[in-house]
Amino acid sequence: MSYLLTTLTKKKEVDTIIRDTIDKVLVLRFGRAADAVCLQLDDILAKSAREVSKFANVALVDVDSEDVQVYVKYFDITLIPSTVFFFNAHHMKMDSGTADHTKWVGAFHRKQDFIDVVEAIFRGAMKGKLIVNCPLPPERIPKYQLLYKDV
Repeated sequence: MSYLLTTLTKKKEVDTIIRDTIDKVLVLRFGRAADAVCLQLDDILAKSAREVSKFANVALVDVDSEDVQVYVKYFDITLIPSTVFFFNAHHMKMDSGTADHTKWVGAFHRKQDFIDVVEAIFRGAMKGKLIVNCPLPPERIPKYQLLYKDV
């Protein structure tokens, strides 16, 4: 299903799409095409891409690509898939009740959940907000234990 979405493997491609996506939410999924959870998420993203196309662009970033490691490090992509949102080149954050507001970790339960999240980010961005509240109920937000070494 991933073939319907653009896959970015170079830092320059990521820079360009962030810079050139204007007045739309940019959804960047960081992950691996071979990962089962990524495939599940990619399926939802691909099926939703047309429905959100008026207010969002969706692209995939291959975390194994040497050239995008600067972004993998910057957004602290340790769990995959991780989805990062932008609006007019600004990183959009979302408070979903988890410790990390910078990205969405894991897959969405269903297509409508993804659409609702992107719409909420778009509406917030149009009002000048850089952080929005997650519109999903807590039971539909993936929970990940953040692991810390030597604690």
